[in-house]
Amino acid sequence: MSRCPLPSEPLSPEETRRYGRHLVLKGMGGRGQQALKAARVLVVGAGGLGSPVIAYLAGAGVGTLGIAEHDSIALSNLQRQVIHTSAGIGLGKAESARDFVAGLNPHVDVRLLPQVTAANAAGTLRDYDLVLDGTDNLATRRAVAAAAAAAGIPLVSGAVSMFDGQVTVFAPGGPGFDALYPASASDDDLPSCEATGILGPLTGVIGTLMAMEAIKLITGIGTPLIGRVLTYDSQGAHFSEFAF
Repeated sequence: MSRCPLPSEPLSPEETRRYGRHLVLKGMGGRGQQALKAARVLVVGAGGLGSPVIAYLAGAGVGTLGIAEHDSIALSNLQRQVIHTSAGIGLGKAESARDFVAGLNPHVDVRLLPQVTAANAAGTLRDYDLVLDGTDNLATRRAVAAAAAAAGIPLVSGAVSMFDGQVTVFAPGGPGFDALYPASASDDDLPSCEATGILGPLTGVIGTLMAMEAIKLITGIGTPLIGRVLTYDSQGAHFSEFAF
């Protein structure tokens, strides 16, 4: 998937030890790890879904990780946004995410970016091979999806509400964002997290699935969720899938 060549330099001895479980994994191996190291991935949102996405992509060894987030940490975030801490309340989530990644994996180049809008989305996505969107409003999600489609960049999209969540992939050649979210859909029609609540671990389930889809796209492992939506019902403890 990556539009940039694999790094010419070999993994360092420390990286070889760090990624040892990947290197012995059939289908991943050294080539897959090199693809992760070469990848330039943008994560839009460093909240409930962005937290596990950032943690697992950084741990996996994604070489360049862009984080677009404008919000600050609030006490109510910490029930689910697990890369942030009580000591960081009031600080920017993007800066907090950068500090988390630095403590987890110094081989990841973190780049902090402003809030994504319809005006700047195309320029923001230009330097990346893949984008993951875990934001909670349709205006941002539409702007990211439109910019990704125009640039030919795959988009991993996740959403959560109360006890349920879903994840899908929009990619060149597959169904577009409007096929799942019609233009008539509005944020006014969707329940807000503040009004209805959200079960904390649900964001971990969906965010981790988003990270898994990203790794599949980067390395070529498996079959991504292109044209398919995977849904999770935490109360019933089951997954479902539908095509669109």
